[in-house]
Amino acid sequence: LACSHHLCAFPVNLNELCVWNTATAQPLYLLGHHYSISAVSFGSKIDPLLVCSASHERVIVWNLDECTQKVQEGFTPRGIVIGTLLGMVLHVRFSPDDQQVAVCAGNQIYMLSAKNEAILAELDAHLAPVTAAEFCTWEKNMLISVSEDRTFKARKLYLSLYFLYIFFCFNLKVWDYSTSQLIYQSGIITAFPLLSLLIDEESKQIITGCAEGQLWIFSLISDRNYRCIAHIDLKKEQEKFCNKKWKSGKEIGDGQNNSKLCKTDNKTRPEGSVETSFPILLIEHCDFFVCFHNEENTYSSLNTSYFWIGTSTGLLIINLANFELEAFLSYRDYSDLSIRIARSCALTRKAADQKALCLITSMFEDMIAVLEVNLAALVRTQHSDFVPCGNEKSLSVFASSYFFPFLTNRNFRVIECKLNYFATGVKGTMKDKPLVFHNKIKSSGYTAAPQMTMFSPNTNLKKKEVSKWKISCKCKNKEYPLESYPPIKYEKEISLTCKPTPIFCIQYSGDGELLACGLADKTVLIFNSNLTDVHNVFSGHDGAVNSVGWSHDKKWLVSASEDRTLRVWSVCNKEPALILGKENFHKNVRFAQFYFIDTFILLCCGAEFHLLSFHLDTTKDDLKRYKQRSVCKLVQKFPMTSTMEITSLSAVNEFYSYIVLTAGSNRALEVFDLNAGCSTAVIPEAHVRSVHQICQNKGSSFSTQQPEAYNLFMTTAAGDGIKLWDLRTLR
Repeated sequence: LACSHHLCAFPVNLNELCVWNTATAQPLYLLGHHYSISAVSFGSKIDPLLVCSASHERVIVWNLDECTQKVQEGFTPRGIVIGTLLGMVLHVRFSPDDQQVAVCAGNQIYMLSAKNEAILAELDAHLAPVTAAEFCTWEKNMLISVSEDRTFKARKLYLSLYFLYIFFCFNLKVWDYSTSQLIYQSGIITAFPLLSLLIDEESKQIITGCAEGQLWIFSLISDRNYRCIAHIDLKKEQEKFCNKKWKSGKEIGDGQNNSKLCKTDNKTRPEGSVETSFPILLIEHCDFFVCFHNEENTYSSLNTSYFWIGTSTGLLIINLANFELEAFLSYRDYSDLSIRIARSCALTRKAADQKALCLITSMFEDMIAVLEVNLAALVRTQHSDFVPCGNEKSLSVFASSYFFPFLTNRNFRVIECKLNYFATGVKGTMKDKPLVFHNKIKSSGYTAAPQMTMFSPNTNLKKKEVSKWKISCKCKNKEYPLESYPPIKYEKEISLTCKPTPIFCIQYSGDGELLACGLADKTVLIFNSNLTDVHNVFSGHDGAVNSVGWSHDKKWLVSASEDRTLRVWSVCNKEPALILGKENFHKNVRFAQFYFIDTFILLCCGAEFHLLSFHLDTTKDDLKRYKQRSVCKLVQKFPMTSTMEITSLSAVNEFYSYIVLTAGSNRALEVFDLNAGCSTAVIPEAHVRSVHQICQNKGSSFSTQQPEAYNLFMTTAAGDGIKLWDLRTLR
C-alpha cells in the first residue's frame, strides 16, 4: 500500500495497480505487470508525481500526470520498466530527488535509475530478506535499511557514491567497504525481525520497530556513534496511557469509539480484549502542530517531533521528546470498520484539512478500507490538556465505504463444495454374487461400492422436473404478504389443557399447514394452521418436551425432552418410530431438528451438538412387536469452544447447507462448517447476555434465486436485544 496527499495506491486483481483519488473518488488503473504486485511507493516530489510498483518479474515507474492524460485521450497508459527479474520485492523507495529507486528484493538491495533500466549499485550484505529502506535527507548518498538477518552494517560505495547503513535486530556493525574492515558492532538488541523504519531529519535519529511491538531509536550524528538513545515497549506504554485516563475518569475515544476500560491486576485494557502482539507495520511522521495552529493551549514545545505507529490492531501517536503515547485508536472500536486485524498499513506524511489519510488491508480477507483520521478531535478526546473548541465534532475517525465493487464481493462464501469428510475406504467395485435370502428381505448392500460422499445433493434434476417441483411447492406453501404490516394483535386464544401448563416450544411445518407444540406435561400436540382442530397428540416422554422439529416432507416430527431422550414420530401414527434412550446422552437433549433435507438429525447435549444418521422403518413383526426396526447412528460430535452449555442452535433443512450456528452460555456465537468438519469462526461477546434464539433466513423453496443467498444472514436474540448478522463478514 502507499498514500500521498489525496492519493492511495494498491494492487487489485493481483497484477493491476489502482491509484484512487480520494478527492474526486476516481480510480486510475495501470496495467503492466504479469505477476502479483508486492510493493508500491509514491515519489518524493509533487511535480511530477511518480509511483513505483514492483513484482517478481519487473519494476515499473509511472508518471501519474502522463497516465491520466493518456486515459483521457483514450489510450492505455504505459510506465517505464527500470528493472526486470530481480526476485521477490518486499519494499521500494524513491530518493529525495526522485532520480533513483531503492528496491529491496530478497537479501539484496538494488539501486536503480528512475528514468531507464539501469542498475547503479547492487548491495549484497544481507543474510535474510530486506523489509524496509529509507534515504537520509540531510546527508547525501546515505541509505538505511532493515532486514531479518539481525545485523547492522554500514559500507561506502565508491562506485555509485552511496553510503549504506543496514539496521538489524541482533547486532550493530559498521564496515569500510574499500577494506572490508569492521568499524562498529553493537550488542544484541532483540530476537524479533525488524519490519519498519523512519528517519527523523530534525533530531537526526532513526526509529525502527519489530514484530513484537518494540521500538528502538538510534542517533545518526556525524561522528558515527550510532548509539541507542531510547527503547519503547508499546504494550507498556498503552497500559500506562489507559491507566492514566482511567484514574482521571476520562473515556478513551468519545463518540464512535465505544470501548470500555477495565482495571485488573494494576493493568488497564479494553474490556473483552485478548492480549496480542503488536507487529509494527508502519512508522510515519505526524503533522501534530499543523492541526493545532490556532490553539493557544498547546502544551508541548513546537520543536517536538511526533510520529504515527501503525500496528495490526490500531494506530498510535508517539511523542519523540518524552517517548510517551499521546493518543491511540483501535480498529475494533469503530462499528463502520469491518477490518479488525490489519495485514498492511499506509499513512500520508502531510495532513490535509487537519485529517490524515490511512489505508489498511485485512489480515484474513481481500478487503481494503480508507480512514480519514481527524487528529485534532482524536487528541482532544483523549488528552485533558486540550480544551474542546465547541465546534469540533468528537468523531475522530470514520471508515469510508468500500469504494470498488470487486473489493466487497470477495468475502468468503458460506456454502460451497461437497461434504465429504465422512468418506472412508477405497473406491472400487465388487462383482455381483448370488443372494440366498428371500425376496422380501432387504439386501445389506455388500455388492455395492463404498459410498464416498454422504452429503451429495442431487444437482442433476432436469429443467422440467425442477419447474414441476417449484409449481407444486408454490401451490402448497404460504408466504407472508410483503405489503402487509407485521401482526400486532392476536386473533384467537385457545387453552391446550384443562389446567395451566407451560408451552416450551412451537414449530410450524414447512408449508405452514400444521403447528407442533411441546408442553411441560410431557406431551406433543399438533394443530392445524387455524388452530381449530387438534390433529394429533403424542405422549411417551417422561419429562417436559423442550424442542420439536418438522421434517422437510412434513411426515415426521422429532422431539427432545428433559428426560434425556429423543423420539421421532410419524404424523399418521401415535407410536414413536424411533427412540434414543438415556444411555446415549450424558445431559439433557435440546434443539433437536432434521438436517440436510431429512438426511440427518442434529441435537445439542451440554456443550456439544451431535450429528446423527438414521433410518426410519414403521413396519412391525407380529412376533417381535416390541423390537424397534428404525436405527440411528452417531456420526460425529462437535464441541463448542469454551462454554458450559449450548443455549441455541440453528441449521437449515429446507435446502442443502453445511453451516451450523451455535450460541453458548459464554455469550459467544460459533459457526461450524460440516464440509470441513470443524469450527470456522467464533464471535466472542456477541451479546451482553447469553443468546437464547438463533434464526436464519431460510427463504422459499420455490424461489428463483440460489438457496445459498438465504443463508447469508442470521438473527440472534438475547436479554439485551436482537441483532442481525451478516455471515459473510460475521458482523
